[in-house]
Amino acid sequence: MQNQPSTTVNYDCKYMTADEAVKLVNSGDHIFVQGSCSIPEALIAALAKRGDELRDVILYNAFALGRRISPLCNPALKDSFLIDSFFVSNAVRGWVNAGYATTTPRFFGQVPQLFRDGSINIDVAFINCSPPDENGYVSFGVSADLTPAAVECAKIIVAQINPLMPFTYGDSIIHTSRLDAMVEVHDPLAETPDITPTEKELRIGQYIAEHIPDGAVLQVGVGTIPNAVLHSLKSHKHLGLHTEAMTDGMMPLIESGVVDNSRKQVEPGRSVASLALGTRRLYDFLDHNPSILFRDIAWVNDPFVIAQNKNMAAINSCLEIDLSGQVCADSIGTRIYSGVGGQQDFVYGSSRSVGGQSFIAMLSTTSRGENKIKPVLTPGAGVVTTRFQTNWVVTEYGAVNLRGKNMIDRARLLISIAAPQYREELDREAFNMLGYAYRRWR
Repeated sequence: MQNQPSTTVNYDCKYMTADEAVKLVNSGDHIFVQGSCSIPEALIAALAKRGDELRDVILYNAFALGRRISPLCNPALKDSFLIDSFFVSNAVRGWVNAGYATTTPRFFGQVPQLFRDGSINIDVAFINCSPPDENGYVSFGVSADLTPAAVECAKIIVAQINPLMPFTYGDSIIHTSRLDAMVEVHDPLAETPDITPTEKELRIGQYIAEHIPDGAVLQVGVGTIPNAVLHSLKSHKHLGLHTEAMTDGMMPLIESGVVDNSRKQVEPGRSVASLALGTRRLYDFLDHNPSILFRDIAWVNDPFVIAQNKNMAAINSCLEIDLSGQVCADSIGTRIYSGVGGQQDFVYGSSRSVGGQSFIAMLSTTSRGENKIKPVLTPGAGVVTTRFQTNWVVTEYGAVNLRGKNMIDRARLLISIAAPQYREELDREAFNMLGYAYRRWR
């Protein structure tokens, strides 16, 4: 969005305290809560104080990294507020798995459609914004994702005005004339530490980097393994970014010119993201940076938009995978850990890209030494990427390509990158499942 010519903007009358602003919420309302690292925590705290007055208020959020457990996660408020998360994260994970909150399964890129077609009504939007510029525009900063659709559909918009929020460009801008209430805060954004990858994680990164050509367009997930891939791309040239999340690991590649977006077909010359997760250094890097666009998640994660970029490389992680190639990335058995996010959107989009490929990366074992390549998924585990879509699978023991492979070859390839102590057991289980052909055809 381009700023309009400078005009005198009078929005002083919209400023109020958080306690005054949350009085706009009524029992039975549906509230959108902005996510990423920018939960409007002052508004949530004020809303929690109204718990005795309210009933049956539903709050929707997506990936929302909190600096603390949400104050709404309180048994005394169980009849006042129901949290419904599209991607379960630290602020509400325990509350969901205790049975007091819930989650709505949906590809991240398709959530805005639920708002726009009325499947989910939004009465109030709680957002966290930068201070207004000289023309009265504020920015959603590090969290465009669902916010453009939410503010488009909400009847009431309540904004925290936070000088610690960077001003970003794209779909992340709204004029103060559209805000119903403005609450001044000085509230640090949640941060995710830039952890140095381990030797095993760097090995995974190197395996993936070997298969990424110069000029590729990257989508890179969040976590130490995706970060290890970024560490391994320093000698590449003319890379582009069309990614769901902007992270600290991307900054060195942009600053050094490895990422110059020169060979992209979609928004050439500029990095595209929908949200950011990182440290204060990343947020300062994004502030008033016109080379980075924050766009509506419905557009960023649209597989048909993604596919317009040639040599699209989607890099994501998972919790476990079975010998047929089914990928679980959102739950540990029946316990919800996170969400689908954009993994499937980018796996599918990259499969339609000319020269595109996708990578599912993980350490071969858990922190407790348990095998993550399994004969079948743990009972209750959700399938995020189906066996029909899985392309490359990478552990510290190598990278295997399942594209076009039958069930016998898939099992053998995946066993070859499992932790050595589990390979014999997996081989026996594969024979039990696949029968004579598994032993005969090699």
